[in-house]
Amino acid sequence: MSCIYEIFKNSGEFVRLAAATGATGVLGAADSVKPPLIHALALARGGRALVVVPDEASAVRMAENLSAYQNGVLLYPSREFTFDQVTGVSHEYEHIRLGVLARVLSGDFTAVVCSVNAACQLTMPPQELKKRTLKIKPGDTVSLTELADRLVYAGYTRYEQANGVSQFAIRGGIADIFPPGSSEPVRLEFWGDTVDTISTFDPVSQRRTGRIEEIEIIPATEVLFESNEKFAKSIETLSASLRGKAVKARERLDADAEDLRKGIQPACCDRYLPLAYRSNGIFDYFESGDQLFVCESAKVKERQQNSDKLWRERIKFAFQDLTLCKGLDKFSLDFEELKAVYEKLGAVYLDSLPRGSFDTPVSCLANFKTQSFNRWSGKVGELEEEITPLLKNGYTVCIMAGTERSARALANDLSDDGIKTVFAPKLPKSFQARAVTVTMGSVFAGFRIADIKFALFTHTKAQVKQNKKRKASVKNAIHSLDELSVGDYIVHAVHGIGVFEGIQALELNKVKKDYIKISYAKGDALYVPVTQLDLVSKYIGPGDNANVKINRLGGGEWKKTKARVRESVKDMAKELIALYAKRMSTKGYAFSEDTDLQRDFELRFAYEETEDQLRCTEEIKRDMERPVPMERLLCGDVGFGKTEVALRAAFKCISEGKQCAILVPTTVLAMQHFNTAKERMEAFPVHIEMLSRFVPAQKQKEVLKGLQSGSVDLLIGTHRMISKDIRFHDLGLLIVDEEQRFGVAQKERLKQKFPRVDVLTLSATPIPRTLNMAMSGIRDMSVIEEAPADRYPVQTYVLEYDFDILTEAMQRELERGGQCYYLHNNIDSIDGTAARIKRALPDANVATAHGRMTQEQLSDIWAKVVNGEIDILVCTTIIETGVDVANVNTLIIENADRLGLAQLHQIRGRVGRSSRRAFAYFTFTRGKELTEIAQKRLEAIREYTEFGSGFKIAMRDLEIRGAGSLLGSRQHGHMEAVGYDMYLKLLGDAVAEEKGEIKEGEETPECLIDLPIEAHIPESYIASTPQRLSMYKRIAAVRTDADANDVLDELRDRFGNPPPSINGLLQISLLRNAASEAGIYEISQRNGSVLLYMAQPDVRYAVEMNKAMKGRVMLSAAKKPYIAVKPGEEDVLQTVKTSIEIIENVKKSISQPDVNTNE
Repeated sequence: MSCIYEIFKNSGEFVRLAAATGATGVLGAADSVKPPLIHALALARGGRALVVVPDEASAVRMAENLSAYQNGVLLYPSREFTFDQVTGVSHEYEHIRLGVLARVLSGDFTAVVCSVNAACQLTMPPQELKKRTLKIKPGDTVSLTELADRLVYAGYTRYEQANGVSQFAIRGGIADIFPPGSSEPVRLEFWGDTVDTISTFDPVSQRRTGRIEEIEIIPATEVLFESNEKFAKSIETLSASLRGKAVKARERLDADAEDLRKGIQPACCDRYLPLAYRSNGIFDYFESGDQLFVCESAKVKERQQNSDKLWRERIKFAFQDLTLCKGLDKFSLDFEELKAVYEKLGAVYLDSLPRGSFDTPVSCLANFKTQSFNRWSGKVGELEEEITPLLKNGYTVCIMAGTERSARALANDLSDDGIKTVFAPKLPKSFQARAVTVTMGSVFAGFRIADIKFALFTHTKAQVKQNKKRKASVKNAIHSLDELSVGDYIVHAVHGIGVFEGIQALELNKVKKDYIKISYAKGDALYVPVTQLDLVSKYIGPGDNANVKINRLGGGEWKKTKARVRESVKDMAKELIALYAKRMSTKGYAFSEDTDLQRDFELRFAYEETEDQLRCTEEIKRDMERPVPMERLLCGDVGFGKTEVALRAAFKCISEGKQCAILVPTTVLAMQHFNTAKERMEAFPVHIEMLSRFVPAQKQKEVLKGLQSGSVDLLIGTHRMISKDIRFHDLGLLIVDEEQRFGVAQKERLKQKFPRVDVLTLSATPIPRTLNMAMSGIRDMSVIEEAPADRYPVQTYVLEYDFDILTEAMQRELERGGQCYYLHNNIDSIDGTAARIKRALPDANVATAHGRMTQEQLSDIWAKVVNGEIDILVCTTIIETGVDVANVNTLIIENADRLGLAQLHQIRGRVGRSSRRAFAYFTFTRGKELTEIAQKRLEAIREYTEFGSGFKIAMRDLEIRGAGSLLGSRQHGHMEAVGYDMYLKLLGDAVAEEKGEIKEGEETPECLIDLPIEAHIPESYIASTPQRLSMYKRIAAVRTDADANDVLDELRDRFGNPPPSINGLLQISLLRNAASEAGIYEISQRNGSVLLYMAQPDVRYAVEMNKAMKGRVMLSAAKKPYIAVKPGEEDVLQTVKTSIEIIENVKKSISQPDVNTNE
């Protein structure tokens, strides 16, 4: 049993309650007492617990707090029903719900917590869920066709590659499935019809990550039918039964039935839920032996009745516009049905205050006298003041102190002060009476129960330990040909930018080989053998590819462009290296290593840090401890926790008695940072001030004085801080936030003003890791790539623009006290749009924001948004660089198909920053002009919304924009001229040259091999063109035997055993490398002889080769000299291999004598 149960057992009221049967009532249970009471009662009565609370926010809180006392607590969220015609809709919440229901079915839980709305929403009944859930383990027999049918039956969609939730792919004897609720997809390998192995794999690299023994595949959506045929029949039956006004709804019903017969599923089947099953919501999953707890039953009743009223309204409107009709009108239980459930399960009502009577008669009423405590701020002295009198009165005390480190530290402090203290890493079996037990974890408030003399104190915010999601590796997100489709721009290292025309198979001398065709200007075409794909990359520019210039084959312009870019990056590398060297020789201040105070400050961070945050903090501190001035760039997406990392550096600086300044681009951002810093440092003697135009003149004077005298420790301000009249007493660290928004002149002034001060710049545009690598050693960067754990999914819709639906969405947000962003990306008509919204919602405060406004106007608008004075902000994409507003939770984007996925992803990250459910509506206008590109984009947006796939492409585009802004406008142009991949290669070479790692102008010559051997990837092995291209590129980049083995592993892993023709490809790749080093730039076959082309073939090569190959070798000194070798009994590849080995040996022996003479 648990220590909490042992404590409650001492209460007579609790014992009476535990023994009672039927519905029971509890009064006087404060919110902080409910979780431990539920935990103890469920243990005393046996059985599983279902906890119903009034709303989502209290459900999240209850689940977090109950988890502090027991494992296996599940949160069951409510979901949104979509009745309008949409193109795509995200299903994250359905996936979470189905995952919970599946665990309830298998008994793998102790309690489920949900809001009354979630509990009453109808869902898939247990017997249906059982039927559609598939458990597979190695050794099971199931044919691939049967598996595919079962997956479609469970609502999955088939794709060429499974990289999004609820997708599956089948290739050869391999099935990839991404079940909802799992952090990684799984790969099943078959031997005939038997499952041989099951592994997880990384959706980005598609490589396996680990073995598992069993996989449970749960359905992908809540509304599913036996088959399209049965689905269509039930719709037709309903349609035929309609009478009166409802007949008008037939048209849409019949259209859906007809689509189903053609095999087309509706984008959203929610409206057909009443046809699919008879359901009582989640209550179907619990039986009479289980415990039902209802917290604050009066509020639960009120919430349920209000929501029922809203449902009836919504259904009435849906009847009017014919989206619903009679028979499609029940999606939730009403209050009378809920009361019947209370009676059946014998509800336990937990109320803090008495109400007239409970919803059903109770057999026992218990009364607890409890008192809630606020959370403890972290000051040990305050805590001791509270504990000492309690211990004197014979109380048992428990303190939850957050992490293990802080719990141990607190236990030691209390013991040192003479208080009887025990440290327990987790809750012990029983508490030591009249003593203090310090343990890990935390709840949202402490409490004390007088009659059992027990008190519990808790440290600030609960630590929500989420299972760490694996980080997607971004290493190869950039260099990929897998999204290449016909018509895309492509860069060939030698010939420049052309257009990709697809893979073409050509047969020469009865040998079939694949080539990729690239068309150039003036109708020229180039066929590149697939063995040379490493010379080719997809063209990715920093902007949209509207003004890309296609080169001519054999023209000199590509060479000139490359030379121009090479010069420019060389200059940049020179500049950066000179700056770096200068900084290394400047003397700065070396901070000492972390003190206890610093550790104490870091322990008080209320959340679990991500690995990236910890790594970046370490890198920054290491730089501060060096005697040279730091200049480090910290990059990371909005909301990834850069501020916390910066504040830790600031605190390190302040704790050594130096001052720290944070420079921000806007007054609003200054305000936000000021509040965050105050809150974070309140327990420490740190004096924080702000300078911006929101601060009155008198106050500004005081701040300036304080800065000079050294009484101000941390100053946060806008560029007012760079003014001449500002003098610091002793500045140790300068932090510049969103540095991309300061001009060059401002940055220069800063550098002149503070040449020896450590500088940390923060940037919200993520940059590619590849760029970071290319610039290592000339620019210090730290990158945060991992999102913090408790972000809630944003419910996203992709739909045709419909002002009424959007108005309803905005109204819903305003009714729950929230705010909205309405993105209209056209400054000329933005005021008209705002006026239209104002007419539709006259009570709302509507304002506009766009790039033509001055910095001050924008600041004022943001301040109003932050203070909640503006309800709907109609704006352009300017919100990408806006500030965090936790209360804005509905986002509407007009013409989403005109924005890239990267932008959409970044803008969508602006909502859902709090524990409230957020909504995003991506709309498009269905007109004649929906171009092929827009169509493609829309499809990508829909897949991204429904499956969460395509994200890596989005991130890549975003990072390249980041790279452009980081390197400045001149480099931005160069990046456009040669494409990102080529630019990076030139930059990497330039840096290596400057550092003396490679000789100037040295380019390793590539060798072209065109031999009549079977070297291709058959379509029967990899059917999808993009995947085939991607593998060709991987093989072309092979340089060593280890590389070759790695590729073979990957092929086996993803596609099954490779055919022999792939071996030919690998052999050629390995030969190319050896041939280049031997000075051979081309190998081909003519009239039965193998020709090795070299710039300067030495006669000695031919002599030695003739010795070994018995006169089969001839040297030709033509305009293009070559050595010709007639193959003997060995195959062509062996001939080439032997020739290269001989040439290499001759080369060595020619250079050897020189070595000896030098001695």
